Amino acid sequence: MLVNLKTILEIAEKKKIAVGAFNTPNVTSARAIIKAAEELGQPVIIMHAQVHEEMGLCCMEEVIPFMLLFAKRATVPVCVHLDHGTDLDYVKRGLALGFTSVMYDGSALPEEENTSNTKQVVALAKETGASVEAEIGSMGAGEGGGEGSSIYTDPVVAAAFVAETGIDALACAFGTAHGFYKAAPKLDFERLSEIERRIAVPIVMHGGSGVSEADYREVINRGVRKINYYTYMAKAGAEALSNKSYAQFHDALLDAEKAMCANVKQAITVFSNL
Repeated sequence: MLVNLKTILEIAEKKKIAVGAFNTPNVTSARAIIKAAEELGQPVIIMHAQVHEEMGLCCMEEVIPFMLLFAKRATVPVCVHLDHGTDLDYVKRGLALGFTSVMYDGSALPEEENTSNTKQVVALAKETGASVEAEIGSMGAGEGGGEGSSIYTDPVVAAAFVAETGIDALACAFGTAHGFYKAAPKLDFERLSEIERRIAVPIVMHGGSGVSEADYREVINRGVRKINYYTYMAKAGAEALSNKSYAQFHDALLDAEKAMCANVKQAITVFSNL
């Protein structure tokens, strides 16, 4: 069942859970994610990130057809989301291709420019019925991993940004980062609660892989309704193939899919308080 992000987040708020958002750079990933969500009977978000093209994984035009196909025929609500679109033209293309939700990421820009660009995206998304997520603060490293300094979200700035832009969800920085953690993340729960108190839209946590189960439950209790998760799912797929030899490539894909499905199910179970 294809839906937009606003519909997914309304479900999450009603149940006081977070919905998992997982990257789908290939059909194997999409199959694993949708299967996990259907087996648990939970809504899910499948994503394509602009950086996937820079990494050589896939391009938007290649993945959107199968993402929409899997979403439409799923037995649970599925949002097809464009993640970390840093270029306005790229986001426009995504909306035209059929993404039901887009994230415009202008977090590296001055606040005034980020706000102006985000307002443009919100106006464009209204034409297709898509939802908009945007970011204030910075998780440091990008979706592709690597080093970077985190800039924690200022609750006052976040409130002004949400009010002025009219976005449907806010990604904010309170101690998580993309990629693998070198040490356990130290989350600023009080900052998160203050942001939640000041804004009227759901909060998104990026850099969800590697966070402890206790911390997941704590951030959900404090208002997080979408959790982006990919690194450890991809790692599970890779580990399923280690020290093995395959006569045919499709057998390796099936093993990777099974392992990723199990990892996604584990994540959704925690996010949904099952």
